[in-house]
Amino acid sequence: MTETDRPAVTVLGLGAMGTALAEALLAEGHPVTVWNRTATRADPLVERGAARAATPGEAIAASSLVLTCLLDYASVHEVLDEHGDALRGRVLANLTNGTPAQARRFAEWAACHGADYLDGGIMAVPPQIATPEAFLLYSGSRAAFDTHRGTLAVLGESHYLGEAAGLAALHDIALLSGMYGMFAGIVHAFAVVRAEGTPAAEFAPLLTRWLSAMGGWAHAAAGQIDSGDYTTGVVSNLGMQAAGFANLIRTAEEQGLSPELLAPFGSLLRRRAEAGHAREDITGVIELLRKGNPA
Repeated sequence: MTETDRPAVTVLGLGAMGTALAEALLAEGHPVTVWNRTATRADPLVERGAARAATPGEAIAASSLVLTCLLDYASVHEVLDEHGDALRGRVLANLTNGTPAQARRFAEWAACHGADYLDGGIMAVPPQIATPEAFLLYSGSRAAFDTHRGTLAVLGESHYLGEAAGLAALHDIALLSGMYGMFAGIVHAFAVVRAEGTPAAEFAPLLTRWLSAMGGWAHAAAGQIDSGDYTTGVVSNLGMQAAGFANLIRTAEEQGLSPELLAPFGSLLRRRAEAGHAREDITGVIELLRKGNPA
């Protein structure tokens, strides 16, 4: 494919992520049209060859593939609601973070305006776009994904999850949930060692090594959760872990720290153990997350 053969792409929203997306597409020779509410945000991209659109409607008209990367779904509606008719016959790939329900509703909105819709989740920070570290999740129109697979691959490794529009957002939120859980543990761990004067930078290599060693646990946990059998492959049973977890809370309090980043998980461990599951694996706490399930 020559540079002139590369499909034109419109990018609506030029925050850090939207700018990174536009930069990656420009670097691969795609004609890129950009729009942002604060027009000066487009200046560096225009200097690199992007076309600046005065309105969202003008930007949409310039390309068959339209990417939106905005703050939230309310922002997406603010930008697109007055220009829905311009989307007819185009592919709209919404890379704005949101919930599965929001994605489903927006897919219906797009269909009403004649757009072929893809919902997307970006599993990367802006500097990782167009590097091997970036991967993006997509759901919605299979035809739209297949048509623009090559263009989307410029941004990062693409994973198509299915026709149901909410699937990308569901997986995005699940992955972010794991990330923020890890972040919470890391922040708490640093607070504990800092309370005794140990520099966070000195402790970080040990923490990284430990978390890397524990990362493979997800595979074993997945097997137990999918089967619903929390009694096989138990190495450290839930009762033992619930007892040990109490020391995490106690140490925080003794060091003058708030245990609020960890306390909810400790409460779940205790409830599960007290309900008769102490000899099972820790993965069984997932049963407590289903509303209405007391054990």
